[in-house]
Amino acid sequence: MFIDLVEIYVKAGNGGRGAVSFRREKYVPKGGPDGGDGGKGGDVIIMSDPNMSTLLDYRYKRKYIAPNGEHGMGALKTGKSGEDIILKVPVGTVVKDKETDEVLFDFTEPYQKFVVARGGKGGRGNTHFKSPTNQAPRKAEPGQPGEERWIVLELKLIADVGIVGFPNAGKSTLISVISAARPKIADYPFTTLEPVLGLVQYKDFKSFVVADIPGIIEGASEGKGLGLKFLRHIERTKILLFLIDATSENPFEDYKILIKELKSYSKEMLKKPHLVAISKMDLIPEEDKKDFERKIKSKFKEAVKGYTKPKAILFISAVANIGIENLLDKLAEVLNLK
Repeated sequence: MFIDLVEIYVKAGNGGRGAVSFRREKYVPKGGPDGGDGGKGGDVIIMSDPNMSTLLDYRYKRKYIAPNGEHGMGALKTGKSGEDIILKVPVGTVVKDKETDEVLFDFTEPYQKFVVARGGKGGRGNTHFKSPTNQAPRKAEPGQPGEERWIVLELKLIADVGIVGFPNAGKSTLISVISAARPKIADYPFTTLEPVLGLVQYKDFKSFVVADIPGIIEGASEGKGLGLKFLRHIERTKILLFLIDATSENPFEDYKILIKELKSYSKEMLKKPHLVAISKMDLIPEEDKKDFERKIKSKFKEAVKGYTKPKAILFISAVANIGIENLLDKLAEVLNLK
């Protein structure tokens, strides 16, 4: 199960209490103070693990509490510190404070670590409070409380190319053809119910990662369909590939709706370079293809207000392997891999 958004509670350990103690030896009946300090509470640490791909582990367990530090003891013995706990997350996870929505850390590389809750310091034992006027202090400090907070873990996939399109535009078929990914494919809307990453092996041992997200529908930015839930997964992509069904009644209108939904979600989306691929060209009769392509290119010359023109208009069929090599060349060119 793919889980990409969870809320959890984290609590670092409290510091141990400092000790009130005095030396008691056979021939030293009135020894000075020897109370040790309390141990530090354990931290809660988050670490990015390249072997993880989902936040599923945090769906069922929502509270994580680090051990407290042990109390100080006599003979100047410091209490043992509480052990840190490490929470592993996939690369691409963003940590936010639930209350303020502040981004605390963004895991963009493997094995990064972030202390999300720091353990409390141990209290000082009574030996620290000895003075010329107080040779036998009976005072020690309590340990400090560990930090605690509710946090949000939000996973955003890291890919080079984000494929966007309506349900049944052929995204899953395309990614299965150009990469080793094997998403579920069927002829009905929302076959893809979770994002899929595919590694494309390009020429000269070069490669790039493509992300297929569930189809966007009109109104996705307002919460309709599945699109809004997964739009976060194309925020990090370098370029976008709009996949438009050649059999649509109005391909250019489909394109404008997709742009509108992306813009409603985040205006930053519109700053990304993009290409348009007209899919399912195998369903256009051979004698009509030239005229169809001419009309599409003419229509797509119109710039959508507030958005740059596509880097290329391509005509493809993943099923019939039409235009796929040209598509990969264009993607590699925009990604500066050529």
